[in-house]
Amino acid sequence: MCGIIGYVGREPAAPILLDGLERMEYRGYDSAGIAVRSETRGLQVKKAKGRLKALYDLTHGGADMEGTLGIGHTRWATHGEPNDINAHPHISENGQIALVHNGIIENYLELKEHLLRQGVTFTSDTDSEVVAQLLEFHYNECHNMLEAVGRCLRRIEGSYAFGIICADYPNALIAARKDAPLLLGYGDGENYIASDVTAILKHTRKVSYMDDGEIAVVTNDSIDVFDSELEPVEKTICQVDWDVASAEKGGYPHFMLKEIMEQPEAIRKTVSPRIRDGRIVLDELHLTREDVAAFARIFIIACGSSYHVGMVSKYNWERLLRRPVEVMLASEFRYCDPLVDERTLVIVISQSGETLDTMAAMREAKRRGGRTLAIVNVVGSSIAREADDVLYTWAGPEIAVATTKAYSTQLVLMDLVGLYFAEELGTVDEETYAAVLAEIQLLPEKMQVFLEHTEDVQYLASRYFNHDSIFFIGRNLDYAMGMEGSLKLKEISYIHSEAYASGELKHGTISLIEQGTLVVALGTYAPLFDKAMSNVVEVKARGAEVLALTTEDLAEKVSKTADATIAVPVTHPILQPSLGVVPLQLFAYYVALQRGCDIDKPRNLAKSVTVE
Repeated sequence: MCGIIGYVGREPAAPILLDGLERMEYRGYDSAGIAVRSETRGLQVKKAKGRLKALYDLTHGGADMEGTLGIGHTRWATHGEPNDINAHPHISENGQIALVHNGIIENYLELKEHLLRQGVTFTSDTDSEVVAQLLEFHYNECHNMLEAVGRCLRRIEGSYAFGIICADYPNALIAARKDAPLLLGYGDGENYIASDVTAILKHTRKVSYMDDGEIAVVTNDSIDVFDSELEPVEKTICQVDWDVASAEKGGYPHFMLKEIMEQPEAIRKTVSPRIRDGRIVLDELHLTREDVAAFARIFIIACGSSYHVGMVSKYNWERLLRRPVEVMLASEFRYCDPLVDERTLVIVISQSGETLDTMAAMREAKRRGGRTLAIVNVVGSSIAREADDVLYTWAGPEIAVATTKAYSTQLVLMDLVGLYFAEELGTVDEETYAAVLAEIQLLPEKMQVFLEHTEDVQYLASRYFNHDSIFFIGRNLDYAMGMEGSLKLKEISYIHSEAYASGELKHGTISLIEQGTLVVALGTYAPLFDKAMSNVVEVKARGAEVLALTTEDLAEKVSKTADATIAVPVTHPILQPSLGVVPLQLFAYYVALQRGCDIDKPRNLAKSVTVE
């Protein structure tokens, strides 16, 4: 959620920090700040509520702040309202220690009460300032910053990624993490910390990922990492292969539109390396045929759009595997006493690989003996490192908060894995296997054909953007796809939107339909097309205006009932959601554009959700 960057080197730190924060704006934030240390001015701190431009203007692009050592932060408020005082960095009472923090300190009130009894004065409402004051307390005891950090970490409970500088240490910053992402960047005569690789990609491609409980001391010519007992740790340095240009708009007005248009190529990159000689090959997967056969139950655990991937996959996997598949929200999974044992496969899906709820659910599944398989995009992320097996989507950086290409690549990868497992189990015949696999390889081409002609979607968005409440209805795979279409719309346009299984309309929901209500009716799943159309007739009879989404071969039938129709190319029924979701993404985008919304940075939302 929040963004952290730290720099130590030979160049002025403030402009580098501001540039790094700008590259993390997509993560979501409501205030920003930087702290820089110099020999002549000591610690200088500037903070501002609102967009990063306010901080940029306040510091004249960083020119007002002297020094080559600093930390920066964009905050997404949890404790305390968004304002200048609650913004990071937080400073200890004597002004010698500055700290930035991602995560939540669960026992902060207990620690704060202890410090208040010691006479410490607090200026903010945050849990993060408690850590800054606690650091000063322990530093005054031992006069060694590394030892003070170690003592502090042993007392706090919760999740954290910290960047810390101290006025007494002119050439070093300290980083620490637990359940929140933080990486180390290796440069030439300069080094970095960051919560997101995009913040430092302009300066270095050599990174290592901190593990839980680790502390790093970063200077301009070295990075030393220690475990929770302050014993040295050797880190593996990775080379990031993302192109800087892939994290830029490339001429598009918004990252979201760019990423929608990138979906055909993203799917191609996900699929192509995993198909050889007409078979699915998953070299990264270490599950034997016997392992797959031994699973009596499968869980799919995720949040948000990844959860909707799971919903589509449940329908498809149960058809292909003839095994029970349960989809659960990660935030609910670990609190429901789940029935997981050594005969359970638990699949966790996360774009960032750092989603705290998903990570906690995966750990609970492992604790109960389940086998875990992660579907993630970010190489080296926490979930990827901790899962028993990991499959990467290889979608490249996704900057817009509202996911599009990450969703699509997760979905097609789950289709590949489901088909692969079905072959291992012998539950799919060769004809079906070949037909689905052939259509998977054609998805990028069919998606590209649709994306080359989006004028109809743009027009329909201009026609319907002023509705205050919209309902998505569909059956089976269409219902699962509608959940994602509804989420996209509410995320970026702020229109109240809900998705319902069409058959449930008569059990209460239809009472919400009145004259002029917009209903997006999904009819791409051919086996249930006639039933879907009967539900369209029901809502039309109550005065609804119906925008239908169907396939090209059914469009003529639909147009006889619906007020407007969008048609997508035909593919195998289990793959139809991969094509059907694209017009729903575009519809959400163009509606939000008509309403003047901040599409890439919707209010109150964050890209990587690292708090519970």
